[in-house]
Amino acid sequence: MIAGIRGTLEAVGVDWAVIDVSGVSYRVFAPTSTLNRLPSIGQGVRLLTHLYLREDQVSLYGFLSAEELAMFEQLLGVSGVGPKLALTMLSAASAANLRQAIASENVENLTAIPGIGRKLAGRLILELRGKLTTPDGVKPPTERPVDADVAEALIGLGYSPVDAQAAIKSLPTGRSLDLEERIRLALQFFAKR
Repeated sequence: MIAGIRGTLEAVGVDWAVIDVSGVSYRVFAPTSTLNRLPSIGQGVRLLTHLYLREDQVSLYGFLSAEELAMFEQLLGVSGVGPKLALTMLSAASAANLRQAIASENVENLTAIPGIGRKLAGRLILELRGKLTTPDGVKPPTERPVDADVAEALIGLGYSPVDAQAAIKSLPTGRSLDLEERIRLALQFFAKR
């Protein structure tokens, strides 16, 4: 895997940069935040990279910070998020803002990003909450494991990830309830709406 690239900046496009490394030019796709901080054409540059391999695509994605690279790779782990959408997300919001929106379950901030609807925002929250770390290594508060099972059960019954999270938030926090009781109470949440 190519973990980084160092060379001379040859050109910059809307979502890419060309870097000459000892006579070989590499097109590296990057978010706007990275492209805006690149040096002038002809100057030396170093990017941390992610090599994306699929049977019909080989692409190199570059970032100036380890935080951006880590967020990009975590976003790729979410079903329905490919590298172009992950770049769009990192172009629209910083890695720290994305992490905060996901940790705080802020669907409105996520849906403000082009290409992110309520369903995908709910999936991002469901799949990434508790897995994201801050630059100092601190994880945001995580849901109890039983809540992940409740969410999975509700989604299996046809509710959206956003609705499942709303039902889970309505559950009592002071009492220790088994999985079946939590699912029953979550279904009552929908009956009251």
